[in-house]
This record gives sequence, structure tokens and C-alpha cells, in this order.
Amino acid sequence: MEQGLIHIYCGDGKGKTTCAFGLALRCAGDGYSVRIVQFLKGGETGEVTAMQRIPNVELLRVKQGTKFTFQMNDEEKAQARREHSAMLEAAFAHTDGLRMLVLDEIMAACSTGMVPEERLLALLKQKPEQLEVVMTGRNPSEALLELADYITEMKKIRHPYDRGIAARRGIER
Repeated sequence: MEQGLIHIYCGDGKGKTTCAFGLALRCAGDGYSVRIVQFLKGGETGEVTAMQRIPNVELLRVKQGTKFTFQMNDEEKAQARREHSAMLEAAFAHTDGLRMLVLDEIMAACSTGMVPEERLLALLKQKPEQLEVVMTGRNPSEALLELADYITEMKKIRHPYDRGIAARRGIER
């Protein structure tokens, strides 16, 4: 199997998760096994519903109804840290036969303290050779950027949210 590389899709523009899920769909469509791990996201979205229907895609997510980190008290943050750290470990566990691992919103999970970045870096450095890792989120650290083979920044020029238009089903969620 070909060498697995590391992707970062970052920036303040729309399309980071869409890009990562598109790559996962391509990989799964070619018959490979894919694991998608969504950090800090628990709501229903069209892409999650679609991916759950594909047999060779495994999806790991935080519990539904999770608050934003800035809305949590100290006890809730501690519990969320435990859950997210466990999810990071699960992401890299049992990767034999796995071709692609998507870590959606991992940069935000690191920057909000939900996942220790040092642990993520260690796992990336010891990933299986064939494993393609796709990471999304805003503001990746220099250490993560150094490890990446692909870095693509989505830049917002204009977005309907700025005019008060909420995320629309089937388009933004």
C-alpha cells in the first residue's frame, strides 16, 4: 500500500469539514476503510447521516447536546477533556487495515484544551506508514504545520452568516 500522508485543512472559510469528508468518501468509494473522528461537534448534519450509511466508514463523535467549551463549568470541562482525550486514543487504536483517519476539528480541540496537543503530535509521529491522516480546524500550531504534507487554508471572503443567515440544512449542516 502507498505511503500515508498528513493533511491540514484550516482557516476561517467554509469547506474544511466538507473537504475532509469528500476525501473520506473518495477513499471509501475505492473500497478502503476510513475512520472519521469528530471533535467538539455533536449535532446532526447531512454529511454524518450519509457517512453512517457507508459500510467501510467508522464514525466516532462526542455526545449529542454537548455545550461549547466557553459555556461549560470546570466540572463539565474536566469531563469533556476526559471524553475527548479518550476519543483521540480511540482514533489511533486498531489501525491495521485502516487507510484514512479524519480528525475533524482537532485543531480547536487542541486550542481549547480538550485534547493535549503533545499527545496528538506523538500519535502522528508514530502513525502506521500507510495511514493517511486528515485534520481540520482553525489556527493549527507550528508543530502541527511542520508535520503536514498538505496544508490548505480556506479563506473567508464573504459568508451569509455575516448577514444573519443561519446554517442551512443540506448546505452548511
